[in-house]
Amino acid sequence: MARIGRNVIAAVMMGILIVAVSGCKKKEGPMEQVGKEIDKVTEKTGQQINKAVEKTGEKVEKAGKKIKNSVK
Repeated sequence: MARIGRNVIAAVMMGILIVAVSGCKKKEGPMEQVGKEIDKVTEKTGQQINKAVEKTGEKVEKAGKKIKNSVK
């Protein structure tokens, strides 16, 4: 009988542990959500800036080649 009591206690304790761990899930507040949105916008802006810099670099390189060829 004592063995059954131990198993019941162990099962109840595991149930409590599972409920406690699942209840610890951190919910995001409004500041965290705003922070994530800012991160997304910043990343997108950075990508657009990089593309613009690449295009500008390519145009400057082409202009340099044209100037070089016209001097010859």
